[in-house]
Amino acid sequence: MAQDVLLTGAFGRVGTAIIDHLGDRTAYDFTCLDRSPPADSSPYAGYDAVVSDVTDEAGVRAAMEGRDAVIHLAGCPAPDGPWAEILENNVVGTYVVLDAAREADVERFVFASSNHVVGMYEVENAPEIYARDFDLTVDHTAPHRPDSYYGTSKCFGEDLGRYYVEDRDAPGRFYALRIGNVQPPESDHPYAEAERGVAAGRWDRGSDAYETAVARLKAMWQSRRDLAHLVDRCLGDATVAFDVFYGVSDNDRRWFDIDHAADVLGYDPQDDGEAWDGPPE
Repeated sequence: MAQDVLLTGAFGRVGTAIIDHLGDRTAYDFTCLDRSPPADSSPYAGYDAVVSDVTDEAGVRAAMEGRDAVIHLAGCPAPDGPWAEILENNVVGTYVVLDAAREADVERFVFASSNHVVGMYEVENAPEIYARDFDLTVDHTAPHRPDSYYGTSKCFGEDLGRYYVEDRDAPGRFYALRIGNVQPPESDHPYAEAERGVAAGRWDRGSDAYETAVARLKAMWQSRRDLAHLVDRCLGDATVAFDVFYGVSDNDRRWFDIDHAADVLGYDPQDDGEAWDGPPE
């Protein structure tokens, strides 16, 4: 019997990766929730969408009814976002979705956390941290060290999820995914940010700034198929009550640990940013 899964923020970068790679699985029946339906020209235009803001308690509760799981992606995605927007979308919105999951007795909650929960490691060590031989591993036991209001909001989401699992009736399982960097389908490679900088006139291809952007993404990148695979492993897990996992591919120069996700969930990423020596032609 298929799991009935509510996917919030369904038509963003991460949500569409899940749709692309898990949407046709017989194991899942996805309901997409977003604040607006996909445009008619979008490849996702054929998907039915529940149109609701995650701060709309009545709308979220109605969408949550009867679900087995929720993947909560919706919120302000900008690390430099203003506090008022972060507060409304990431703090209030996460509370609304979690409490609706409690009311609906949802079993599992997959939460899109962020690398910015521990972003000060990067801030303190950049750009040296992007080198392949930099000696640092940040794992699931690392304390919160947010680098922004955005990162702080994701700390709140993780802690609120733990509180609900340990002290409220539901959800029964909470998976905090500290996602690195997921790209849109048309630029799913570790040269994407550097190439966008060229297109915007911020730097020239081959410049120091370009190469730094490449090195960073080769460490932080999670391919769309690896992201979907990690979510799939969470949805199929029967052991976790609360835990934290890093969402990056098997990148040679990563500083985020993925051994914990491999040991607990069977995460087996297929991609490595180092396999790319240039953007696709």
